[in-house]
Amino acid sequence: MILADKIINERKKNGWSQEELAEKLSVSRQSVSKWESAQAIPDMKKIIKMSELFNVSTDYLLKDEIEADDISGVISEEKPGDDVIRVSIEEANGFLNTVKSNMKMFTSAIALCIMSPVTLIFLAGLSEVENSFVSENLAGMIGLIVLFLMVACAVYMFIVYDSRMKQYEYLNSEIIETEYGVSGMVKEKKKDYASKYTGNIALGVVLCIVSVIPLLSVGMLELDDFIVITMLCVMFVLITSGTVLIVAAVVTNSSYDKLLQENEFSKDSKIIKKKGNNTLGTCYWLVVTATYLAWSFISRDWHITWIVWPVAAVLYGVFDTIVQLIGNKEK
Repeated sequence: MILADKIINERKKNGWSQEELAEKLSVSRQSVSKWESAQAIPDMKKIIKMSELFNVSTDYLLKDEIEADDISGVISEEKPGDDVIRVSIEEANGFLNTVKSNMKMFTSAIALCIMSPVTLIFLAGLSEVENSFVSENLAGMIGLIVLFLMVACAVYMFIVYDSRMKQYEYLNSEIIETEYGVSGMVKEKKKDYASKYTGNIALGVVLCIVSVIPLLSVGMLELDDFIVITMLCVMFVLITSGTVLIVAAVVTNSSYDKLLQENEFSKDSKIIKKKGNNTLGTCYWLVVTATYLAWSFISRDWHITWIVWPVAAVLYGVFDTIVQLIGNKEK
């Protein structure tokens, strides 16, 4: 149970309203409301005063793992070193709110990248239709203009998103120490999100898998080429929808992992990354970029070579996992 829940429980046990508790502590009702909603944490003087009012120990209020019927045998927390960054509950809430408020921009940028060639593909197919009002040259020109505009918008969104998240960049690589109440608050939020996370991941994967069904169906029925092109565009839409669901779920869940220092953001993983994973990652993307440019300039098939990027993104997860496993073995 976190501090916010304990304040609520103890206040209600004594039959006090938020206004009454605020009056006894000489604070505003809004302050008590923020404490109880885990948006802020009281200072030590207020915690000591509450322990006296509630007739409980400060350890009970401050330690998330201690319940009302078990306030003995508390092990004092290890003090963080000078090089460890401390994260307050205000900073933690600010980070989670920033991730949530900018999620739509981030996923929209990803969607624009995936959907960028759709207009070109559709118009190219339309130009092949007999008596079409769109010529091949016009289709190519409009398709390329739309493609570059969509990519440009996506790049702009990525840059804005990165600038807004830059202040929290240390959570990716630095060892942190959370203040009282932060860990419990984040665990509660992660627990509440667990079912939605699983559902979105499952739905996203299903959409990506079934996205090929329309294209396979028209291919087997040997329908008109324009219908095949249309189904190819539908496949892109389904893949985009599935990818957006997966990315949103993973980024949201990762925001909790960053504050809790779990999974890929654990202390051990951060240490391994500092020892060379970043260098290997840079080399990986340099090789991918070189491969993409070489293939594109030699073949001139720019409408096909873009597939290098989604494939490389998927394979990077495998690459990163292998590097971490090697690092753990060496450690």
